[in-house]
Amino acid sequence: MSGHGADTAPAGPLRRIMRGRDPGEEHRAATPLELLFDLTFVVAVSQAAAQLHHALAEGHVGPGLAAYAAVFFAIWWAWMNFTWFASAYDTDDVPYRLLTLLQMAGVLVLASGVAAVFEDYDFTVVVVGYVIMRAAQISQWLRAAVEHPDGRGAALRYAAGIAVVQIGWIARLWTPDAWAWTTFLVLVLAELAVPAWAEYRGSPTTWHPAHIAERYGLFTIIVLGEVILGSLAAVRTAVAGHGLSAPVFLIAVGGLLLVFALWWLYFTGSEAELTTLRTALAWGYGHYAVYAALAAIGAGLETALDATEHHGHLSTRGAGLAVAVPVAIALLTLAALHRLTATGTVGHALVVVAGATVVLALGFGAPAVGLGGAVLGMGLAVSATLAAGLVAGLVAGRRLRAVGR
Repeated sequence: MSGHGADTAPAGPLRRIMRGRDPGEEHRAATPLELLFDLTFVVAVSQAAAQLHHALAEGHVGPGLAAYAAVFFAIWWAWMNFTWFASAYDTDDVPYRLLTLLQMAGVLVLASGVAAVFEDYDFTVVVVGYVIMRAAQISQWLRAAVEHPDGRGAALRYAAGIAVVQIGWIARLWTPDAWAWTTFLVLVLAELAVPAWAEYRGSPTTWHPAHIAERYGLFTIIVLGEVILGSLAAVRTAVAGHGLSAPVFLIAVGGLLLVFALWWLYFTGSEAELTTLRTALAWGYGHYAVYAALAAIGAGLETALDATEHHGHLSTRGAGLAVAVPVAIALLTLAALHRLTATGTVGHALVVVAGATVVLALGFGAPAVGLGGAVLGMGLAVSATLAAGLVAGLVAGRRLRAVGR
């Protein structure tokens, strides 16, 4: 594509022509604006995890998980769309920065409406925030269509697809309750279809494979940081109430082990090469489960701490599973993504499945071993899964080198 090497030619001191960036650009890293943008999503993720924690503590497991899945989709999808566009068309000029500011405002509006979704299934404020973000995104795509002729077809399809689906989200606010979740799922599928339709119908956008992979990794760290922050606050509350008990201490240690081991597991695939559009889309879509599961681990740890202090209405087994289920989902999803990109835990699926099985067994067995013992055991199980994967990878590498000789 002729626009690949154009990058961002200056058109004035405050504005640059928005041309497709070079997908082979060396040393392409996240910009300070992208990192600032991510921080607004910390607020949204925090709100979603906090509300899930409250729902689980009150025993509203089914409704809480449904609301969490819906809200987290809006958060993740808005972030992913911005990231994809920025990878191809980040000019970092004044118009681009101001539209990014508008998207950041939309994220904060969305975050302020999260509680209403959990309490009353009222998506009004969430949709308002979403409209703000998507309107700014449409403006960015239209600008790309005007200033980058080679990518005009894809840019216009993105703008049109986003606009049509956004109208659907607004119309859904007046949908009868009986159709609420059906229409939600239809619109989710429509959202997911827009990138594939826009990219495959003509010249694809000039997204940067290494930049995309780095951005997903950075957001993973942000989500894990939120888990640590929320868990620390819960530990402090428990200690302030009844002192540092053994279960609280074990949950704190086990939670830290979980975060560190999952971080390590994720970044065994940090060298992922998103060489094709299909791989990039599958990698990106799979991160919904990764991010949602990681954030839910924080909510689960807080729920487990509540249960040790006899707060809330969830049983000991329920509190154990509140940690175990998202950990297992994170493990299995990471294994699938690493297999997709031939990195990380690829070739060691049985090890990961065994680790996930042990984690789930500990969740079910929480009444027998205690919540502290269960969570600590989960941390050790994930750590053992990591260690087994690293050793297996080392052995496989030595065999390949031996054959090469």
